[in-house]
Order: sequence, then C-alpha cells, then structure tokens
Amino acid sequence: MAKKNKSTDRFKEIRNAKVFHDYFVDETFEAGIVLTGTEVKSIREGRAQLSDAFVRIRNGRVILYHAHIAEYSFGNFFNHEPYRPRTLLLHKKQILKLEHEVQSTGRTLIPLRMYFQKALVKVELGLCRGKKLYDKRETLKAKEHQRETQRALRQAY
Repeated sequence: MAKKNKSTDRFKEIRNAKVFHDYFVDETFEAGIVLTGTEVKSIREGRAQLSDAFVRIRNGRVILYHAHIAEYSFGNFFNHEPYRPRTLLLHKKQILKLEHEVQSTGRTLIPLRMYFQKALVKVELGLCRGKKLYDKRETLKAKEHQRETQRALRQAY
C-alpha cells in the first residue's frame, strides 16, 4: 500500500503581526505552553490569534493572557474557554531574568508567534520596548524606501 503524502497546506505558525509595528523587540525566548487536548487540535487547524495577547509574571509563574484559541469544532462539553489564562513553561533562571527586566527597565513581555516543534506547541516571547509615534513613522518610511528600491531593481533587469 502506498504511503500517504502529508498535505503542505497544514498549519505552520501563528504570528502576532502588530508587535513589530508597536514595539522594538530586544530579546526572544522560547517557552512551552500548558494546553488541553481540544486547544491543541484547534491550534492545528490554525484557529488561534495572538494580536491582543500579553504575558505577566505572577508568583514565579509566567502566564499568557488574552490569547484567543477558538473552540474545537468537533469538541463536546469538555471543550475549552477561548480566552482562559494559560501557563507558560520556562526555566527558573529565565523567569527570574525576565521578572527583573520587566520590573527594572519597564519592558514588556509579548508573544511573537505560536508554532509546533515536533508534537509540542511552543510560544516565542519577545522582551519589548514600546515605540513612540515618530519611531513608527520612521519604520514605515524605511519599509517604503526598501520597497521602492526593490521595484527599481526589478525594473532594471
């Protein structure tokens, strides 16, 4: 019997696109996440959203708030709540470092993307500084300038 090909249009990752517009990302960390079975199945379908999500450290635990993971379509009464707080898994030294950075320098922990690493769901966290309005304008100008140069190079060849 022939081996079935896995479809290539399956879920790859869920990104938080607003982060790079609103923040400077200084450092990134990879964290595991505590999920239920229906949440994992819903993420496999690509039905999650990180646009309003943020991370807080409470009593030595790192918790992800406002991450929307839609209810699993084939779930029963054991289905999960879409906006429940979820615990993130990091090493103790990383948690202490992040707690110190957030408290002393006023930076923020924000999830950048959610992805599968083999069978495990991982969350990439960014230690971020907020952008001012003029920083956002500068970023947009730089992107526009880069697009124009790319267009000019394509037209030249």
